[in-house]
Amino acid sequence: MTAQPLESSGLHDPGEDPAAIFEALPPSSRAQFRAEYEEALNAAHDLARFKQVQTLLRQWRLRAIAYARQGYEEAVQDALQQRAEMFTRYTPPEWEGRV
Repeated sequence: MTAQPLESSGLHDPGEDPAAIFEALPPSSRAQFRAEYEEALNAAHDLARFKQVQTLLRQWRLRAIAYARQGYEEAVQDALQQRAEMFTRYTPPEWEGRV
């Protein structure tokens, strides 16, 4: 199995650029991102808390990628409604009897 670049699946990786992340997010998530980003920037005035900005950007970058995936909302609803039959469980052969 080989990893495929995001562009080949039609997904765009905004990187850790706050403006690109904002644009990649669905409109319903943008206000929350902006509020959390501004809070992290204010906290970054204390140098000991600067990494908070980097962590926040990484988390929202991954969220933006996930939100853009086809079927994401349906998968969330399946999980919230505990529809386990929608998920495929895979156990590697060498793990048989261990899980």
